[in-house]
Amino acid sequence: MYAIINDRGNQIKVAEGDVICVDKMKNASVGESISFDQIMLVDKDGDASIGAPFVENAKVEAECLGETKGNKIYSFKFKKRKGYKKKIGHRTQFTQIKIKSIQA
Repeated sequence: MYAIINDRGNQIKVAEGDVICVDKMKNASVGESISFDQIMLVDKDGDASIGAPFVENAKVEAECLGETKGNKIYSFKFKKRKGYKKKIGHRTQFTQIKIKSIQA
């Protein structure tokens, strides 16, 4: 059984027991229960329920495992013949969650 959830504009495919990284949630603490109610699709053994735009009475329960950071991404700017060079680094912050149950 799997579902496709809508989390703040991102569509994520989840199944029970999955550990996924989503964009940082400011109000989530470690061990806290999180529920997603914007479910776009639920597939149970080949029987799919597709929402328009969301599936009625569907819910995904998850548990917050903590925060983590993504890989370091470098950006380099320069202008030829001007002596201008600038190296910028960035790491995206994520919240790790574990999917506990999918209710359809």
